[in-house]
Order: sequence, then structure tokens, then C-alpha cells
Amino acid sequence: MLNIAVVILNWNGKALLKQFLPSVIDYSKDATIYVADNASTDNSVAFVKDQFPNVKIIENKINGGYAKGYNDALQFVDEDIFCLLNSDIEVTPNWLDPILDTFNTETETAIIQPKILDYKDKTKFEYAGAAGGFIDKYGYPFCRGRIFDTIETDTNQYPNSNIFWASGACFFIRKQVFNQLNGFDESFFAHQEEIDLCWRAFNLNYKAKYVSESTVFHVGGATLNATNPQKTYLNFRNSLFNVTKNASGYLFSLIFTRLVLDGIAGIQFLFQLKIKHFFAILKAHFSFYFNLKKLLKQRKNLPQQKGYFSVKSIVYSYFIKKKTNFSKL
Repeated sequence: MLNIAVVILNWNGKALLKQFLPSVIDYSKDATIYVADNASTDNSVAFVKDQFPNVKIIENKINGGYAKGYNDALQFVDEDIFCLLNSDIEVTPNWLDPILDTFNTETETAIIQPKILDYKDKTKFEYAGAAGGFIDKYGYPFCRGRIFDTIETDTNQYPNSNIFWASGACFFIRKQVFNQLNGFDESFFAHQEEIDLCWRAFNLNYKAKYVSESTVFHVGGATLNATNPQKTYLNFRNSLFNVTKNASGYLFSLIFTRLVLDGIAGIQFLFQLKIKHFFAILKAHFSFYFNLKKLLKQRKNLPQQKGYFSVKSIVYSYFIKKKTNFSKL
């Protein structure tokens, strides 16, 4: 029987831990619970030690973001299955049982995501993951239950199935696979590093799966909300990192198309008078060019496979053909 560690990465999130850690403790009786602290300055560690003495603490020396934070912390976790859980998630009774059942019975499954619903409206999917993620040919991510900013109501319309990527908000992975992949790419810092990890796993023939019987509720945007230009910067930059490292096919035609599409997005931000977001896209591309040599070297040493995308262009399908529901793609 596999054992599981629930690892919550924290950075100055004392209020979130106070609100959401009790549900994790109450409904995760068979798991070992860790708080991995990214050099917080808000007394988070002392609070957890005082209020939740059975929770194990891992203290990272610096705030290296999501990617480095988990890479550093998971070196000290021995359980067979890692659950990487955001601090702004409310879990539900028996949420771990169907996950562990799947890992125990489906040995080819390396990564799992539960159903992620919106904490603020529990009838709807949540942006970061929904019912499992996919990408198009050009590396733009979307989910069953969420395409761009269109969010579906959950009617149990999405059954268990293989997916391309699982959300980092609640991300289960076998320790052996995480270590084989050398963890997250720390150059991502935050946002879409889980897509890169899943893509590298996919290119090694591992499977990621959505398990609908497990449900969690996610607040979302607790660290960076959607109006923050830094989030725009990281999402656009890291998406380009993903394509360059992992996509099959003729790379430079993919990159050129992305430059055009990202340019259109930037012009749209200008028309909306979101000037900081326009400059965030420019900054993302300059950072991409600066890192291109390193990314091409990584690509050379990573396997690529055909058939990684389920839709050729989600931008065209959504904005031109008006297919805003996943089931209509």
C-alpha cells in the first residue's frame, strides 16, 4: 500500500493556513502533512508549530517561488506519493481515497489531479485546473471546464480520463517519477512549471489523470491575482519556455506564430488601457530571448513526441469560432 505526503508550500500565508489547514488535517488522516515554508516573515512557522504540532515543518532558506520551493522541500519527504497543495484550498471528506485507489491500481499513472471547484462559488469549476488540463499546438493551456476566462458550471459532465497536465494547485505525483524528472524547472519561478513537468513526463510515456471522485475548493489568486502584471509576465514567458523545451515539430515556425499571437494579445491590452499588462508581455518576450540559448540546450537533451496537442489553436477555436465550452471543441 502506497503512503502519501500532503505538502503545503507557504510564503507569508499565516491567514490562509489558519483558515484552510484544519480541513486538511481533519480529512487527511492517513497522510503525513507538511508545511514547507519559503522564508516567511509573518510568523507562519511559529503559528503552525503552536497550533498544529502534528504538522511537520520544512524551512526553506529562501523564497525561491513555487518551483524551487518544492524542489528544496521535497528532498526531505520520504512518502511514495507527493500531494502538492496550495495553502488556499479547502479539501473534502475522503478526498484522498480515490486518488490512492487510482495510484494503487493503475501503475502507469504517474500524475493525478482532482476536481477543482471555486471556493467562492462551489457550483463552478476554478480557473487553475478545473477538470484537467490540455494545450494547443502553440502551447496555450486550457482545461475541461475552463477555456481562457470562460468558466463552466460543474454538472459532473467530465468523467475520469487521461489529461495532458494537472494543476499545481492540487498536484499528485509519484515520488519516483518526480525524482526521475529532476523536479520542477526552477527558472520558471512560478506559473506553468507544472505544465512543463507534465509535458516532460508525457514525453517519457507517463500518464496524467483526472479523478472526478476527489473534490477540492480553490480560492485562487492568493499569491498573484489575475490583475497583477507579474502574473501576465510569468504566464506568457513560461508558456514560451514550455514550447521551446518540449514541443515536437518545426520549432521556429511555432515560435513565430506565438510571437504574432502574443503581439495581438498585447495590442488588445493597449485597447483596454491595460498598459502594464502590455509591457508585461514585452518583458516576457525579452526574457525569453535572453534565455533562448539555454532553452535550446535543454530541448536538445529532452525527448519530444508528436501528438501532444488536442486542439490545433485554442485561440482560433475560442475567439474566432466562438467555441467557449470544452465539449464543443
